[in-house]
Amino acid sequence: MHYRVFYLFERSGEAVSSVNAIEMTARTICEQLLPRLQSEDDYLGLIDAQDNVLQIFRAGATEYWLELPIEAAKASYSCRLEFAPLQALLLKLPAVFQREDIPDLEYRPW
Repeated sequence: MHYRVFYLFERSGEAVSSVNAIEMTARTICEQLLPRLQSEDDYLGLIDAQDNVLQIFRAGATEYWLELPIEAAKASYSCRLEFAPLQALLLKLPAVFQREDIPDLEYRPW
């Protein structure tokens, strides 16, 4: 599956904005970008075929924070995942993100 991605890796200063998102396969995202999330200031965003966004942040030494933001509701569906389950999830995501496709998401107002 292909997605458009944007990211910020604070330590190296590398960034791609959501406006200039680049297309990558899920496998490339998992192999090249996901391991680069090293600090809580780093983030990775995936944009699907209908412009839905899935955001990933580092949430600790071994955990990642995954969220599907809902701008209109000023909220998101989110959960914490370890690296291996997150990688497995990204590799099987459909072309359009649905919260039903991601287990353990919880609704969280901002």
